[in-house]
Amino acid sequence: MKFMIIENDLELIKKYDSIGVDRIFIDLEIIGKKERQGHLDTVISNHSIQDIKKIKSNLKNSKLLVRINPINENSESEIETCIKNGADILMLPMFKTKREVETFISFVNGRAKICLLLETTEALCRIDDILEVDGIDEIHIGLNDLHLSMNLDFMFELLSGGLVDYLANKIKNKKIPFGFGGIATIDNGMISGGMILKEHIRLDSSMVILSRAFKNEAAESFDKFEKEFVRLKLKLEELKKDKNIDFISNIKEIKKSVNKIVESKGKMDV
Repeated sequence: MKFMIIENDLELIKKYDSIGVDRIFIDLEIIGKKERQGHLDTVISNHSIQDIKKIKSNLKNSKLLVRINPINENSESEIETCIKNGADILMLPMFKTKREVETFISFVNGRAKICLLLETTEALCRIDDILEVDGIDEIHIGLNDLHLSMNLDFMFELLSGGLVDYLANKIKNKKIPFGFGGIATIDNGMISGGMILKEHIRLDSSMVILSRAFKNEAAESFDKFEKEFVRLKLKLEELKKDKNIDFISNIKEIKKSVNKIVESKGKMDV
């Protein structure tokens, strides 16, 4: 399992790198993001393309993942700069067509790892055609924007409703590594990190983003963050070895929790 964290603060990144966070995630996506998420309690990053070189030169263990903008007239130039500055993995957000994926892969041209961020209803509907494209190294299912595009109330409805299962099976059939969403600490989160981790095990997921709530532990105390991160990794290893996990009960509990959250949101909207 690859653990990723969205960050451009160099001092924090050095600490994340030293304790084994697998990927530092630089977020350059700006196009369309404010329109989609400006009304929500989400973070629109202030990362810049100049961060890549500075951060890459300070990494000893972690890989550097850069989320670029959706395909546009400046994509080739943006991709060139990201690669030149040291990006190990490039992530394409908000794609809707097979052609956009092909364009992205051709611009990268084997010089960095390809990660697709699947987060639009169009990509969901066209998943079979998209998965036929050669050169996809991995796919991350973006629960936040995908649930917004489907007019749902809570991103984990995609998990409790079976849509993540549907996509996971399609992607696994092509032998492409995948991940989904973010994860909180083991005992915290609207849906606890422990419950979500079991779903990653059940679905054979191989990557996840440490959520903003998880990341906030570092702002409070890095020792606390490290403790929770170590707990998460140990729990993962424990679950991998456990042949008696009751996955059915776990997803039932997730569904109950999701339904309560959705119901509470519905009451607030009335």
